[in-house]
Amino acid sequence: MRNSDAPNSPSPILKVDGLTVSLGSYLALRDVSFELLPGTDTAVVGPNGAGKSTLVQAILGLIPRSAGKVEIFDRPVERLGRWCHWLGYMPQNFIFDRSFPISVAELVGLGWVKKHESGKLKTQNFLSFWRQDEKKLEAIAFALKRVDAYHLRRQSIGTLSGGQLKRVLLAYCLVMPRQLLVLDEAFAGVDVQGAADFYALLNELKREENWTVLQVSHDIDMVSRHCDRVLCLNQTVVCTGTPEIALSPQNLLATYGPSFSRYHHHH
Repeated sequence: MRNSDAPNSPSPILKVDGLTVSLGSYLALRDVSFELLPGTDTAVVGPNGAGKSTLVQAILGLIPRSAGKVEIFDRPVERLGRWCHWLGYMPQNFIFDRSFPISVAELVGLGWVKKHESGKLKTQNFLSFWRQDEKKLEAIAFALKRVDAYHLRRQSIGTLSGGQLKRVLLAYCLVMPRQLLVLDEAFAGVDVQGAADFYALLNELKREENWTVLQVSHDIDMVSRHCDRVLCLNQTVVCTGTPEIALSPQNLLATYGPSFSRYHHHH
């Protein structure tokens, strides 16, 4: 059954038009435009310094734009309002104090957003608040089981390995329904097999949850296997298209330059 609070799954679900970002005197992005259709998995690839993470941060409104527009769910990103919880984000580096006393279950629970018919607490609604808490615990357990991390639920997040932390952050995104998931180098710090396992899990969840995915990646081989669309970026859009088109030798040369060498995984 459709959640009445959900966006209307517009087509496209994300629109970026003429996005330009200057970091001081440095032009990080110039006139970037593209769209994401619902249910697609789009990878952003390009050399170091191409502006990939800057693009993600500008789309999410984490850094200011110099020019251009960004719309998510047919709304300007700065006016998402109550629909912002339909957007999930996994940063490249999740920086935190490893001595901070928070468990895996507590971290995943921070992704839960209570939804009430009224924003005001009323005495007669106490039972509904209690039921929300019960639903929250059920959602945390489901999300952790789905990413094979339920056994870590009582563990401090400071004790997790890189791969375990990635799965827990994915559970954070899974604990509530999402329509758009943005991943900035989600597989950084994870070995080849761990990244392959994560990609397989992400693909399963994308199908089950009907996620639209935008991901930044350095792994051309994984991108060619798992993504529907590719955006080649080097401060501006070099090309977009299916992996077969966007990752052709000619387009990779135009994006990365003559020193680029493609690595193929063997497993």
